[in-house]
Amino acid sequence: MAFISIEGVSKRFGSGRDARTVLSDATLSVERGEFVSIVGMMGCGKSTFLKILAGLITPDAGTIRIGGTALNGVQPNAAIVFQNYSLLPWFSALENVRLAVEAAFPDWSKAQQKAQATRHLEVVGLGKALQRRPGQLSGGMRQRVAIARAFAIEPEILFLDEPFGALDALTRESLQQELARLTSSARRPVTTVMITNSVEEALLLSDRIVPMTKGPQALGHPVRVDLPRPRAANDIMHDDHAAHVRAHIVTSLTRDMKPVSKQQVA
Repeated sequence: MAFISIEGVSKRFGSGRDARTVLSDATLSVERGEFVSIVGMMGCGKSTFLKILAGLITPDAGTIRIGGTALNGVQPNAAIVFQNYSLLPWFSALENVRLAVEAAFPDWSKAQQKAQATRHLEVVGLGKALQRRPGQLSGGMRQRVAIARAFAIEPEILFLDEPFGALDALTRESLQQELARLTSSARRPVTTVMITNSVEEALLLSDRIVPMTKGPQALGHPVRVDLPRPRAANDIMHDDHAAHVRAHIVTSLTRDMKPVSKQQVA
């Protein structure tokens, strides 16, 4: 049995003539320790799917099981990283992470919580910025705090909603490599589901990639990426298998797109 099992999940927003179907009969399984990316265009329902999977939104139909148990609200053993960092602006980087550790490990002493937060901030290269507040950090540094916070609670599951979309190319590449290293740790691999609109990012990080379109069947067939991890961007750029996966995903994403007529362009 898969660690995460999603069967026939559907979601509509609004009612009557204004009702809009965002997901229809979405089905997917994720194995323990696997890194799966959902790739799709803007507005295809990727973020809604992830929020349903994370227990933040209730689906209209379908079932979700994690570890064989039906999903009922937010998973206590899961962490979520959003694109907008979601940090408390009046607290330091250290305190933002420590508060999450406190919620996950309430029986720990404050010194233990602080040590755990410090260790994970050092892992993402922020050992010298512990006392800085979010407003004193760059966008890349704020996202490092968010990633450190996610891993400091030692989650079994990690949900990522386009975590690097707003970052510059160099910062994005650095954080992608850190994420690959953290999720594939031999000591304790983390089951990860990531939402992204970048096929290249999915190729770089994933064990499997799932295309998502606006069609009646929202989730396409998963494609396995049979390349050793961690991967370098230059390696996948010239690899034949990566080229095959890339072509398959791009074809799946564009298959249902309607061509734009000359009248529409005018």
